[in-house]
Amino acid sequence: MSESDVANVRAAIAGAARGLVDREAVVELIALGAIAGEHALVIGPPGTAKSAAVRRLASALGGRYFEYLLGRFTEPSEIFGPVDLRKLREGVVETETSNMLPEAELAFLDEVFRGSTAILNTLLGILNERVFRRGHTTARVPLRLCVGAANELPDNPSLAAFADRFLIHCFVDPVADPQLERLLDQGWQLSAPDRPLADLAAVDRLAQAARSVSMEQARPHLAAAIRALRQHGIELSDRRLVQSQRLVAAAATLAGRTTATRADLWPLVYAIPTRDQQQAAREHLADVLEESDNSTLTAAAEEASLGPLARARRLVAAARSLLDDRPTDSTDAGWRARLEGIAREIDASFTPSALTDELAAVRAEVVAVLTDDAQSSPLN
Repeated sequence: MSESDVANVRAAIAGAARGLVDREAVVELIALGAIAGEHALVIGPPGTAKSAAVRRLASALGGRYFEYLLGRFTEPSEIFGPVDLRKLREGVVETETSNMLPEAELAFLDEVFRGSTAILNTLLGILNERVFRRGHTTARVPLRLCVGAANELPDNPSLAAFADRFLIHCFVDPVADPQLERLLDQGWQLSAPDRPLADLAAVDRLAQAARSVSMEQARPHLAAAIRALRQHGIELSDRRLVQSQRLVAAAATLAGRTTATRADLWPLVYAIPTRDQQQAAREHLADVLEESDNSTLTAAAEEASLGPLARARRLVAAARSLLDDRPTDSTDAGWRARLEGIAREIDASFTPSALTDELAAVRAEVVAVLTDDAQSSPLN
C-alpha cells in the first residue's frame, strides 16, 4: 500500500467535498465504496446535493463517468446503448455500448428505482458480477462503483431486493438551521474541481491493498457486533454480513493500516439497510464504535459512530482547512465565525483532559489566531 495513493485519494475527497455543506460523509462513503468495490445508495429529499456529491467526486477521481436520470419511460437503450443495426441485419442482436453505462468506470443513476424491469434486471448482472448481458452481447464491464439515488427506500418487495444490491446505504437531510449561512455562502460559489485530483489507478491499487488486509484481529469483534444487532432485532442477510468485511478492510486501508482493528468496524452501520435500524445500531454498538478512527474518512466515521476519536479527527481536519485558507484580512466576519464555531464545538465536545494531543494543539492555534487582533474572544 502506497502512502501517496492514500494521500491522492484523500486530496480527491477533500476537493470534492469542499463547498458541500454537511455532505462530507456522503463523499467519503462513495470513495469507500470505490475502494471496497461495493455500490452505494444515497437516500434523501430532492435538492439535498446527492447528485452534486457524486459528480464532484467523479470529477476529482477522473475516469469514464456515466450519469442518467431514470423515469418510468426510460428505454434500456438510453442506459446500455442502442442495438447495432448492422449486426441486426445479420440476425445478431448486439448492443453498441460506446459512451454508455457498460463502458463506464464510475456511474450515477438518479431515481434508480424508477427504472423498468428490463433495465433493473440488466443492472443486476452489472452490479453483482460486473458483466453486461443483453441479446447476444456478454461483456465484462470496467465499473468500479455505481451510485444510486432515491428520495426514499421502496416498499415494493422486488425493488427492495434490488436495493439490497447496494451495500452502502447513506441517508441525507436538508442542511440544518445552524448551517444555513454557510450553505448560502458556499452554495453561491460552488464549482466542481477543474481537474482530477487523483486517478483511478490509485483507487485500483488501494482496492488491491484492501483485498490483502488481515481481518483476523477485527473478525471476532465484527461477529460480536453482529450478534448484538441480532439480539436487538436488527437482521442482515448473510451476503451483506460477508460483504461488510470489504468495507471494513477498505476503511483500514484508507486509514493506513494493513490489519483491520476495532477502529475500522464503523462501516458496518452503513451496511444496515434502513435509517431507523442504523440509528439503533449506533446506540446498541456504542462501546465498539467508540474506538472508531479514520484519518481519511473522518466525517463518515464520526457520523457512523458518534465516537470521540472520530469527532476529534473531523474537528482537527476542519480547523486545519480553515487555518490554511486564512484570508488576508483576518477580521473577515464569515471566516472568523466559522473558526469560532469550531472552537466552541471543541470545548462543548471535550473536557481539557479528554483532548487528543493533535486536537489540543489545533485548539491552541485557533485561540491564538482568534485573539491575534484586538477583538475580545469568549474563549479567553
